[in-house]
Amino acid sequence: MKDNANAYQQLHTHFDKIGELENIAEIAYWDEATMMPEGSGETRGKSLATLSGVIHELKTEQKIGDWLLESEGDNSLDLWQKANVFEIRRIFDECSAIPVTLEEELEQRSFKSEQAWRNYRADNDWGSMLPLLSSLVDLVREKAQVLGELKSARPYDALLDQYEPGMTAESIDKEFSKLKNFLPDFIEDVIEDQGRDKPEDLAGPFEIDKQRELGVQVMKSMGFNFDKGRLDVSHHPFCGGTPDDTRITTRYNEDSFEESLMGVIHETGHALYEQGLPVSWRNQPVGLARSMAMHESQSLLMEMQACRSKEFLKFLTPSIQETFAGDNRRTSAWSMENIQKLYLKVQRGFIRVDADEATYPMHIILRFEIERDLINGDIEVKDIPELWNEKMLTYLGLNTDDNYRDGCLQDVHWPSGLFGYFPSYTIGAMTAAQLFRTATQSQSNILSAIGEGDFSPLVSWLNEHIHSRGSSASFDQLLIDASGETLNSTHFIEHLKSRYLADL
Repeated sequence: MKDNANAYQQLHTHFDKIGELENIAEIAYWDEATMMPEGSGETRGKSLATLSGVIHELKTEQKIGDWLLESEGDNSLDLWQKANVFEIRRIFDECSAIPVTLEEELEQRSFKSEQAWRNYRADNDWGSMLPLLSSLVDLVREKAQVLGELKSARPYDALLDQYEPGMTAESIDKEFSKLKNFLPDFIEDVIEDQGRDKPEDLAGPFEIDKQRELGVQVMKSMGFNFDKGRLDVSHHPFCGGTPDDTRITTRYNEDSFEESLMGVIHETGHALYEQGLPVSWRNQPVGLARSMAMHESQSLLMEMQACRSKEFLKFLTPSIQETFAGDNRRTSAWSMENIQKLYLKVQRGFIRVDADEATYPMHIILRFEIERDLINGDIEVKDIPELWNEKMLTYLGLNTDDNYRDGCLQDVHWPSGLFGYFPSYTIGAMTAAQLFRTATQSQSNILSAIGEGDFSPLVSWLNEHIHSRGSSASFDQLLIDASGETLNSTHFIEHLKSRYLADL
């Protein structure tokens, strides 16, 4: 870039450099979760902390502030450039408020905590996890306090704003309250109804190689670009990497192929969003996904809306039979009707990632309420297990007393320092229902195409209305432009009624 380049061009070039470094960090995180030798954790943690510090310093250079002031008054910029300036301003102000030493310490402590969590969860060892998590939460609170002062917001709202710009705990609680009022009786009614015609369980074991084969087949049907992505295994399924090098993972259970398959479908939904982001805005803040909730809407739209539809299950059943049933494919357990019942089965369970779409929101509401009170200082880390058990008993009728593995240690988020993330899952589920309803109403061929294993009409619609727009508009505006209204939980509730209690 020439020295006489205008301020916006300087900003663009600078953040292109930052984006390249963030790409490297993303691949390093993926490697840590999938390939890194166990004994390399300490060194990798230091390396990532250093890289995080370098990126943080680049985001807070004083010249960015000067370029921003000039760019914000530049009327020659187009809408995308103006949106990019807006996003850069938000990043610059937030990062400038946080000392680089705090950022590096958070990175290193989060990495150490996550590494330890893998073993402590396996051993059901809350006592050993407690001091590590407490130490991490202290740093997260410090960061939340700094951001809260910057944004004139409560600490938790300040963290939430990083994932869901513009949303607050109060606004989320308002939507979640509607679900808390609806779901308990609904879940009870569905379980009672399904109890009259219970599905037959499918007998394993299900070979992992065959599970992977089926997962890859479905990914190809959905439109995943394997020339710029791959599928691997990790402790906790995730989508990482970059738009041009998209890495997704799942985990396999020989007793249940559904777990890995739905994990693959979920993460592929994330991956399609990443691969569909605007190519011309790579490495720029405006070219990133809009928010975590919008990201989760894309994964849940695929996993829950599209791939649990009767149309898709009808298409998928022959592949399931061919892959796993062997000589038993003509038995009642392997029939299309039974497989559909299994995929739409509602049951109370301990594990969030294995939950059906009816019970899943209660898992999220529980976590949202705990982490909100934790970051705001109303409770302490030591209080988590008791509160978790109380809420699990109230919301789902399950007891997690002394069962930390299936209780408060089951998720990677808190040990990784990710607070303010959990609400995105259920906001995403509500968004997914709203978008899928609009898409199928506006294009009548979407469901029929899915019934033939062709996701291209759906993905094209999502690309036009969500993926290709990056962060050029707010969450609310994207949703208004796509569906005609802001977030409305009614669509999610009506979807559940239609799918599970339509005959009652």
